[in-house]
Amino acid sequence: MPTASRPFIASAGTGIVAATVALIGAPWWLTLAAFSCFALALVVMGVQSVFPQESEHRLAWWRDRRRHQQLRRQTAVPRQSRTDRQRAGGGTGQGE
Repeated sequence: MPTASRPFIASAGTGIVAATVALIGAPWWLTLAAFSCFALALVVMGVQSVFPQESEHRLAWWRDRRRHQQLRRQTAVPRQSRTDRQRAGGGTGQGE
């Protein structure tokens, strides 16, 4: 099944090969800079493919995320500290 990412993958593969051939014999810092820029471009493309780009979709995504976090905070069970467990008779869990 063809996907929208296939042309990008083919272009990325071609770009890597072309950059490798062009940078043969180049100083190490130039090679590092070129591949760092390429890696940054891949990260940006990955972020854009994960997060919605249309304005109304992006707004809905952030609202759902915020609502989910608020629900998690409301239903979270408060953690007991070690001293509270000892006072309640729970002990430390060691050697009991």
